[in-house]
Amino acid sequence: MRVFPLFLWLILSFLSGLAVAQARPDTSATSESGTAKASALDAPLLYQILLGELSARDQQPGEAFSIMFDAASKTHDPALYRRTVQIALQARSGESALQAAKAWSQVLPASREANHFVLQILLALNRVTDTLEPLTKELALTPAADRVELIWSIPGLYERAHDKPAVVTVVQKALTQSLKQPDHAATAWAAMGRLWQSAGKTQQALDAAQKAQAINLRSEHPALLALSLMTEGTPQAQALIGKHLPYARPEFRMAYVKTLVNAKREEDAMAQLLEMQVRAADYADTWLVSGALALQRGQLELAEQHLQRYLTMTQLAASGKVTAEIRRGRSQAFLAMAQISQLRKNLGDAQRWLEKVDNPDDLLRAQLRRASMIAQEGRLDQAVELIRSQPERSEADARLKRSAEVQLLREQHQLSRARATLQAFIAQFPDESDLLYDLAMVYEKLGDLPEMERLLRELIASRPDDPHPYNALGYSLADRGLRLPEAIALITKALELTPKDPFITDSLAWAHFRSGNKNEAQRLLQQAFRDRPDAEIAAHLGEVLWDSDQRSEAIDVFRRGVALSPDNDTLKETIRRLRVPL
Repeated sequence: MRVFPLFLWLILSFLSGLAVAQARPDTSATSESGTAKASALDAPLLYQILLGELSARDQQPGEAFSIMFDAASKTHDPALYRRTVQIALQARSGESALQAAKAWSQVLPASREANHFVLQILLALNRVTDTLEPLTKELALTPAADRVELIWSIPGLYERAHDKPAVVTVVQKALTQSLKQPDHAATAWAAMGRLWQSAGKTQQALDAAQKAQAINLRSEHPALLALSLMTEGTPQAQALIGKHLPYARPEFRMAYVKTLVNAKREEDAMAQLLEMQVRAADYADTWLVSGALALQRGQLELAEQHLQRYLTMTQLAASGKVTAEIRRGRSQAFLAMAQISQLRKNLGDAQRWLEKVDNPDDLLRAQLRRASMIAQEGRLDQAVELIRSQPERSEADARLKRSAEVQLLREQHQLSRARATLQAFIAQFPDESDLLYDLAMVYEKLGDLPEMERLLRELIASRPDDPHPYNALGYSLADRGLRLPEAIALITKALELTPKDPFITDSLAWAHFRSGNKNEAQRLLQQAFRDRPDAEIAAHLGEVLWDSDQRSEAIDVFRRGVALSPDNDTLKETIRRLRVPL
């Protein structure tokens, strides 16, 4: 059997490392009688190890495992046990790997690495009930200073286990002592709560969060559990988050803000950000997120102030070594500042902001915004060509380019061209259902309601959990005063799929208005406009108020809508039709 020079060098490197390990034994690896004694690296043993490595190289894992396991058993050396386990794992022999890891752990009972291998292999084999002993041992071997974080990581270890109730039982037994110890109990109960949550036992998870927080209000772990429960739709968890907020780190508050934004609670999110800016004024991300939220709500001056504050705070970092997070954040701010300039029709400033974008993930978005500005100047063909010429790093980039091109054509009222473009895209990408939705919306603008309804019905059948086709069809019917009971039913279904969505709430309100239920329409529109100030919602709310002889309130809403988006077609048409004196 011939040994190639490079492979021989690798073998010698391994043996050299083994010799060093034997010369400086791991003092934590002890047998029942004391420190494990390493056998001398004599010539027969060296030859045996070499044979084992050659067998592994020649794709004979069974023979390699036997040889290396025998060598490890003779020497009690951690490096040989580790290599034996690796050979078995590479051969996808879980039972052999477990055999070697258990032998390693028995010979060197104080070895955390050996015990961790046993635990991980048992989990990979999905033998949950057998993990009680190594998990208990893992807790015992972990230094006290690291034990809290280990406890919090336990649910992640069992994430792929199939038998969730068995996981709860095993971990609760392993944490028996930790659940009683003052320094560990809050985290231990929070970890148990995560396991109950994973097992679908929401009430038990909430109870665990409450127990954990009662033990230690300052601990972040119960609050993180509560945040996860809130995200999954458990409103009772909100109170637990509120109790922890006075002690919360900015990172936790930012996670809470994200949850609020995802729940369409933008006013609450902004309130949290403003409070963070008082409590932790030097935490730059709060200014970036609050600026983005203000821009989304049409508060351009406030958005500009906060984004400028963020850019100033991160300027020092940008002049030196820039982390990926800071580069991404600054690029997001540049894009937002460009959007503000574009809304103010200051295209020169917008262009200068876009030129600052240097994060690779945002370069395409910068070019798409540049295309929008070119189209705004009346050079539509050039804008479309710019979009099409952009490189694609992923399929997501390709979808974004297609969506941007269609959106550009719609914004420029090139509906027939948008229809032809979408039909060509659909022929090329028949499984991309978002293209069907876009085509349906183009048919709606063209006045071809039967074709619009056909496409939306097709989407409802293929994507019954998607709220957008229900909402689009319901709103289109309601806006024309057609089949109003059906329109309300469709929009109500959409709102069930996405509760509190302000745009779907706006659709439902408009259907009620068309049905003559003005009070309910006004209530829903005021709620929607409060949750999401938007020009189109302002158009509907203003018309309902105007129709109800609340003229001064209507004018105020129309003015706010114009400030948000002066070019919104729905708003402009409504003001013109009602002859509103602004």
